[in-house]
Amino acid sequence: MTERIMTVEGRVPLTRRPWIRTTLPIVIFLLALGAWEAVVRINQIPHYILPAPSLIATTLWDNFGSLLGSWMFTIKITFWALALAVVGGVLLAMLFAMSEWVELSLFPFAIVLQVTPVISIAPLIIIFVPSTTAALLLCAWIVAFFPILSNTVMGLRSADLNLRDLFSLYRASPWQTLRHLLIPSALPYFMAGLKVAGGLSLIGAVVAEFTAGAAGKETGLASRILEASFRTEIPKMFAALVLVSLTGIAIYLIFNVLSRLLLGKWHESEVKTDR
Repeated sequence: MTERIMTVEGRVPLTRRPWIRTTLPIVIFLLALGAWEAVVRINQIPHYILPAPSLIATTLWDNFGSLLGSWMFTIKITFWALALAVVGGVLLAMLFAMSEWVELSLFPFAIVLQVTPVISIAPLIIIFVPSTTAALLLCAWIVAFFPILSNTVMGLRSADLNLRDLFSLYRASPWQTLRHLLIPSALPYFMAGLKVAGGLSLIGAVVAEFTAGAAGKETGLASRILEASFRTEIPKMFAALVLVSLTGIAIYLIFNVLSRLLLGKWHESEVKTDR
């Protein structure tokens, strides 16, 4: 309340100023890296126990060419799994919203997929699925699917009851009701689920790669981390981990921007951050 009053009076709170929101986390992050570097150098910690950030950066630069192919493979698995989760989750959510019979029949299967740890079923999937790439894709899809499904179902059901009655009163077709009422109502929930599923699809891909090890013609970053651990190349492990983290950050930023573009002009979850 206080912040909104100050905004109306023309005094933007410091935490709402764009340059502070951008530079503050960067400065804190750089300070943390500097502290890490100082601790390693002052205590002369061996690089095979804890490498300094400067050594990790050098290792990443020297091995970027060999890590690039694995990085692209992990990104490919992550985004393909997420795309399939979006298509499958949205279509199934629409079926759930239109038919209670379908929901009662299929929702338990969705819950089973959600509550079963992917690390426990990944070995079975890799055994039963002949293609290693398809097995990794399936593991990542399982993790990303449920947030899309559950959030979209919740959004479709959150449409205003009075508006539903109004659409029924004017005898709107199911397609008109879906397009003009249910989809706009579900969009904020879907975007929230997409943000969660984006990170989970990356986690699912990496976990599946750890389970698969170095199997298959193509290998991802997790396989390179395992390979480096076998050779006790700790700086290289950290370098591969940096690429995984950068991928996760990029996914988070992409979906934040997408959410701002789709919801920024009309939904409070995005509009209020600009005031």
